[in-house]
Amino acid sequence: MTELVHARPDTPRAALVTVGDELLLGDTVDGNAAWLGRALAELGLRVVHRTTVGDDPAAIRAALQDEAARADVVLVTGGLGPTEDDRTREALAQAAGVALRTDPEIVAALEERYRARGYERLPPTNLRQAEVPEGARALANAYGTAPGLALEVGEALLVALPGVPREMRGLFEDHVRPLLASRFEGRLTPVHVRRVHTTGIPESVLAERVEAALEGLEAAIRAAVEVAYLPDLRGVDLRLTARGARKQAEAALEAVEEALADVVAPYRFDDPEGDLAGALGERLRARGLRLATAESCTGGLVGRHITDVPGSSTWYAGGVIAYANRAKTVLLGVPEQLIEAHGAVSEPVARAMAEGALRTLETDVAVAVTGVAGPGGGTPAKPVGTVWLAVADRWGGGDARLERFAGDREAVRERAAQAALKAVYDHVAPA
Repeated sequence: MTELVHARPDTPRAALVTVGDELLLGDTVDGNAAWLGRALAELGLRVVHRTTVGDDPAAIRAALQDEAARADVVLVTGGLGPTEDDRTREALAQAAGVALRTDPEIVAALEERYRARGYERLPPTNLRQAEVPEGARALANAYGTAPGLALEVGEALLVALPGVPREMRGLFEDHVRPLLASRFEGRLTPVHVRRVHTTGIPESVLAERVEAALEGLEAAIRAAVEVAYLPDLRGVDLRLTARGARKQAEAALEAVEEALADVVAPYRFDDPEGDLAGALGERLRARGLRLATAESCTGGLVGRHITDVPGSSTWYAGGVIAYANRAKTVLLGVPEQLIEAHGAVSEPVARAMAEGALRTLETDVAVAVTGVAGPGGGTPAKPVGTVWLAVADRWGGGDARLERFAGDREAVRERAAQAALKAVYDHVAPA
């Protein structure tokens, strides 16, 4: 029997503070807090609170002091740049009741970095990035100019990281993860996570089927694994989490994943980053196949997702955006009479578009998507959200299917693009 393992009573508590007017105004989505929350939870800390404040020194200081009173470690991102609105250093020093000092080693590193980039001198504004609160430890930044900072405030550890996601993540992995593992050694309950990526099934339907599939599991195994549903426009991820010793946790996770295998099989794709385009690329690359796309209602969104994948040029030849009916005929060779007889949003036209892309771009496989994205253009027979998808290959194989997507124009287009990628993913599945 698998033993249920809960977090230890003395599990370290963590809090997050993200800084920036752009976060409050909605100009920037706060992905840093989400990333840090996952990283801290997987390390074994309990994230107890999260605060977002603007570029106001008093507000930053108050947030740091409040979080330091409730958590063992406080991570703050943003406000470490060289400009006047970067105020986190000052707020950190004020929260600790210490002065700022200029670190000559950081100055030298900044000067060398700028010389290497072809500049004769360091801009005076960048000297702000060399200011360090008394008693703080500077965390070298191999990804940018702003070093991170670690400082004790009362019984809490405050760690300031740059707001640029690449720099924040790099400093966390280089410095913060080993620092926390050492500081809280013996108090961390290891957390083991598996993610199952699905697309093409609503969250409510998936949840109902998942819960039914888990009913037959041994009670202790079911209790040992937390199942979370993470939906967005592209699909629903299942996050399976277990705590404790690796052997027992992995056994419980394996049992749950096996119980869900048949439920998720029609909708699942496998990629470390949860990117269906990346997963499709791996399949095409493994089989030595090249892909073409033909898009109408998605307007190039399928191609965009594909070309977001580094190295996709090795398996993606290109695409045709045939939005108008005339473009379908001229660029893809779709017969005019076919469109007149069946309409642009139809199985025959979708198949002809896929075959046209296959022929025009001389690839091994092609996918086409045509539909009514809205908000107008729908009819009783073909309401908004009606989409036809078709796949064709150079061996004469292929398939087409009708989808009815809910939501506004953005949702219909995003879901149609994801469905097109999944159609090819399934078509080129290993034998």
